[in-house]
Amino acid sequence: MDDLDLLKKDWKKQEAGFPKLSYDEIYKMKHKKSSSIVKWILVICVAEFIIGALINFLLPESVFEIYEKFNLKTLLYISYIIHYIVIIGFIYLFYKNYNAICVIDNTNLLMKKIIKTRKTVNYYIYYVIIFNIVLSIIFSLIMFSDTELLLEVMNPNNKAIDNDKLFKIILIVYILVFILMCGLLWLYYRIIYGILLKKLTKNYKELAALEE
Repeated sequence: MDDLDLLKKDWKKQEAGFPKLSYDEIYKMKHKKSSSIVKWILVICVAEFIIGALINFLLPESVFEIYEKFNLKTLLYISYIIHYIVIIGFIYLFYKNYNAICVIDNTNLLMKKIIKTRKTVNYYIYYVIIFNIVLSIIFSLIMFSDTELLLEVMNPNNKAIDNDKLFKIILIVYILVFILMCGLLWLYYRIIYGILLKKLTKNYKELAALEE
C-alpha cells in the first residue's frame, strides 16, 4: 500500500493512527510535488543550454579546423544557431508549463498539465537525440565522400601508411565513436529525464486515484 492509499484510507474512514488530512490537503501535497518536478525539468534544461553554449564558445579554433577543410564550418554554425533557437523554444515551453502548474487549483486541470509536460519533455528528448544523430550522419557522409581529403586530414605528416588500411581504421573508429555517442546520449536522457518523468507519472496516477 503506497502513501496515497494510506492517506485516502484515513481521509475516508478517519481511522486512528493516521494523520487527519482532507482531500484538499492531499491535493496540495501532490500539486506541490508536481510543481517541484516541473521546476527541476526547467532548471536542468536551462543548465544544459548554458553548459553547451559555454563549451562551444570556449573551444579553441583549432578544433574546428577539420570542418573548415571540408567547407563545413558555416553549416556547423548555422546548425548550432538553429539548435539553440529550438532549445530556447523548449525552455519557454517548460517555463510556461511550470507557471501554469503553479497557479492551478483544480485536479483535472493539473492532470492535463502533467500530461502536456510529459509530452513536451519527450519531444525535447527526441529532438536532441535525433538532431545529434542526423547532424553527425550528414557531416560524416560529406567527409567520407572525399576520401583523399579525409586521408590527408587524418595523416597530416604524410606518414608511410597504406591508405586502404588507414581508411578502414578511420571508418571503424568513427562507427564505434558514433555508437558510443548515441548510447551515452540515450543513457543520459534516460536517467536524468526518465527519473523525473517517472515521478511525474506517479503523481498523475495518484491524482487520478484521488478522483475515484
